[in-house]
Amino acid sequence: MRTSIATVSLSGSLTEKLTAASRAGFDGVEIFENDLLASPLTPEEIRARCADLGLTVDLYQPMRDIEAVPADEFTRNLRRARHKFELMRRLGADTVLVCSSVHPLAVDDDALAAYHLRQLADLAQEFGIRVAYEALAWGRHVSTYDHAWRIVEAADHPALGTCLDSFHILSRGSDPKGIENIPGEKIFFLQLADAPLLAMDVLQWSRHYRCFPGQGGFDVAGLVRHVLHTGYDGPLSLEVFNDVFRQAEAGPTAVDALRSLLVLQETLGVTAPPAPVVPTGVAFAELVTPDAEPVAAVLGALGFARTARHRSKPVDLWQQGEARILVNTSGAARRDGTGLAAIGLESPDPTGAAHRAEALLAPVLPRRRAPQDTPLDAVAAPDGTELFFCATQRDELPNWRADFTDLEHEAPSPGVHGIDHLALTQPWHHFDEATLFHRSVLGLHAQESVDVADPYGLMRSRAVTNTDGSVRIALSVGAAPTDDTVHAQHIALATDDVVTAARRFRDAGGRLLPIPANYHDDLAARYAFADGELETYRELGILYDRDAHGEFRHCYTVTVGRVFFELVQRDGYRGYGAQNAPVRLAAQHAGRPVR
Repeated sequence: MRTSIATVSLSGSLTEKLTAASRAGFDGVEIFENDLLASPLTPEEIRARCADLGLTVDLYQPMRDIEAVPADEFTRNLRRARHKFELMRRLGADTVLVCSSVHPLAVDDDALAAYHLRQLADLAQEFGIRVAYEALAWGRHVSTYDHAWRIVEAADHPALGTCLDSFHILSRGSDPKGIENIPGEKIFFLQLADAPLLAMDVLQWSRHYRCFPGQGGFDVAGLVRHVLHTGYDGPLSLEVFNDVFRQAEAGPTAVDALRSLLVLQETLGVTAPPAPVVPTGVAFAELVTPDAEPVAAVLGALGFARTARHRSKPVDLWQQGEARILVNTSGAARRDGTGLAAIGLESPDPTGAAHRAEALLAPVLPRRRAPQDTPLDAVAAPDGTELFFCATQRDELPNWRADFTDLEHEAPSPGVHGIDHLALTQPWHHFDEATLFHRSVLGLHAQESVDVADPYGLMRSRAVTNTDGSVRIALSVGAAPTDDTVHAQHIALATDDVVTAARRFRDAGGRLLPIPANYHDDLAARYAFADGELETYRELGILYDRDAHGEFRHCYTVTVGRVFFELVQRDGYRGYGAQNAPVRLAAQHAGRPVR
């Protein structure tokens, strides 16, 4: 199906918005009136710019407060409409969006509304323009799609149809099944937006919190199914009012927007991109650093051994059980300290996973490699983290491990047996995009979003996982953009005995994050522990939580650059210790990262 996006959904000047939409791959745009008014380009120049970019102008919007108003007001409205229709002809737009009136003088009179809309359609027809009437969820007298359709049906004019907007329909809890009673040729336009499920004024909800399909809580796909059953053959168009999107760079936002429509069409069975290839485990986590010594000291204290070195690059492999950490000191390493740059994901079909990612607009990363190096497919996540699709122990597929030469080493200390989860802090404007990316590109399941109190604001977190939990990635957006402790990434290491692992780490010279005594006093009030158990937790800074499935014990190292480690003992527990996150964040704020 053709795809379109309203210019109000993107940031920047009108020229920047059009360029972003074109580069992302959209077929057309809705021109939002304010964007045109603020543009130095004439309507003819905008029309030519769209043509040069391969974009059609699918809709001009909005025209407000037209119908069911006093006669003198309607006369002024027709004069205003004539001017807009002349402008649209210059612009090359053949459909105008008319919103249900919120005018204080509007009356509750469907017959009058139909009469006025018929007169408006008569005028529009003279200019070769169609009028798409939309029910605003907060319309003064018309606020539901079925009411708007009854008025359009009563007006009975070939140049008058309806516009359906998923936000206006679903935010009111209207049943979209009734859409199938509208003839497809009378649905002139379809606008789509998702939104988180919030209890708030619908106007403020609409103006600030819409998001792209798949990023919120609405059943947008279900609504579109009903629309398609009518025979509607127009574009799928995004109209998203969102404070974050309006401040973020237009190019990545447009790509995220089109990805949402590609996933929507896949859900509807309209298209069939390569099927998701869900990762089955974590092959490695790669740290880049200008100085390997502090990282090596932490890994050594955690019980890891340096087991291999890359044949052609300054990359060392540290391993303990199935937990593998690559330490990269190449010239491309971060200048601002140690950071988590890449994740290797075990895949049953690395090539298929890469094809899926490319089909859903994930940037495929060019690899600088020697002729003998293993060809690995990699794509970039929205936050820039590189994702490699790997086969670590399968001879029939390229194995990244073959690029490493084994080193003599002492056996790793027993304790850590794998990577429990990875925590990736997102740039403030990429959180919703990251969730959609990991769900759609990697086929991971998104858990409920969690808000965590930080000493300097609120941190939002959402985990994505595969079915058996062998891949867990916690995505979060921090409260204080300038604070490295908030924006640090972390690697959670799985152990069967966190007390022994923490004590061994401390005794080997490692520094555990100190936890305030008040936290453990509160634990004593909330839970009953065995004799001496709580005292041990105090000593080692171990935190505790439980849910309906089991118990969770965990502790943290101090931060090295922009990374820290977590030791996790998970006994049936399914969460990530969100109850303890405010304590951890406060403790990190109180300390200073090791550089």
